Amino acid sequence: MSRISSTGAGTGGRSGGRRVAVVGVALAGCGRVDSATAYALHAQAARRALADSGLDRGVIDGLASAGLGTLAPAEVAEYLGLRPRWVDSTAVGGATWEVMAAHAADAIAAGHANAVLLVYGSTARADLKAGRRTANLSFGARGPLQYEVPYGHTLVAKYAMAARRHMHEYGTTAEQLASVAVQARANAAANPLAMYRTPITVDDVQSGPVIADPFTKLHCCIRSDGGCAVLLAAEEYVTDTRRPPVWVLGSGTAVSHTTMSEWEDFTVSPAAASGRDAFARAGVTPADVDIAQIYDAFTYMTLVTLEDLGFCAKGEGGDFVGKDRLTLTGALPVNTDGGGLSACHPGMRGLFLLVEATRQLRGEADTAQVRRADGTLPELAVASGTGGWFCSSGTVILARD
Repeated sequence: MSRISSTGAGTGGRSGGRRVAVVGVALAGCGRVDSATAYALHAQAARRALADSGLDRGVIDGLASAGLGTLAPAEVAEYLGLRPRWVDSTAVGGATWEVMAAHAADAIAAGHANAVLLVYGSTARADLKAGRRTANLSFGARGPLQYEVPYGHTLVAKYAMAARRHMHEYGTTAEQLASVAVQARANAAANPLAMYRTPITVDDVQSGPVIADPFTKLHCCIRSDGGCAVLLAAEEYVTDTRRPPVWVLGSGTAVSHTTMSEWEDFTVSPAAASGRDAFARAGVTPADVDIAQIYDAFTYMTLVTLEDLGFCAKGEGGDFVGKDRLTLTGALPVNTDGGGLSACHPGMRGLFLLVEATRQLRGEADTAQVRRADGTLPELAVASGTGGWFCSSGTVILARD
């Protein structure tokens, strides 16, 4: 059954707009990359995504890039040999790529661009190992952050506070949060590109060193290198592509806060707003979704984002993530590549969510491929990225034709 309207676009069917599809995706150097620069990973991912699409590079007239260079995306465009007429350098943390995808889909639908390349590369792990960067995101903080930094309020502490509030309000347990990490690792075990594939148990997670209560080490994402790219194009290019199109049905974006004291409710993320808009614009509901790719820098992110997207009621996330529901054979496979908790997390991971969702819908995930109960491929996927400490959110609904 097709869920695509005749005028569907990033805005969910704007009158007169062109339909927009993901026509190429690629990964580059995921895991440990000690000999390549971030620019090289950008280029490798871009070449692979273009080859995956089967289109000529001349069709690319839009570029979205963030996190690299003084004049992003101009530096990346120059490195790739592109001269785009449409660009986006939105930087809102981990949600950046879903927000950029929403912008790009709207631009293509409106005729401002024909094919937009979203590309990312990071050598975060290699740079840390070599002492070229620090893991402290608050170093040299100005503006609102300067009032929290003196008290040692690190990024992980902000997430831990939010998790503790959810536990206080709804009785969510650390063991329920740990089950998210266990299921992510189970999915990673089927992905040959995942950094960590050895199965773990809830006891393994809970017995590890405490990073910020209630999070132990395995409640937190891994640190990796890696790059990826996604190519979006207007519907008229689909007949020339090498792979089946994956259509953008709808999207939503939202921001919440930067200062923790300005966050009204620690148990509600901005995905509550971005998800509501994305599903409404796509004309589908969470009940229609076959797979979900959720930003998971910490286990609590997965749980609360699933609540806020509407997969379960507020406060029921602890029960919802149990019973292996999130595994490849579960009722709602989540982070089917192993996610940031086990597969890869080179920084702003949101673009990897779109790559994995596309591969699953195209049936290209090999041993990690999800099948519906009747043996068919999944038809509908949601990718939802979160930035900062629940500061921003971007949600994109994708569908197989």
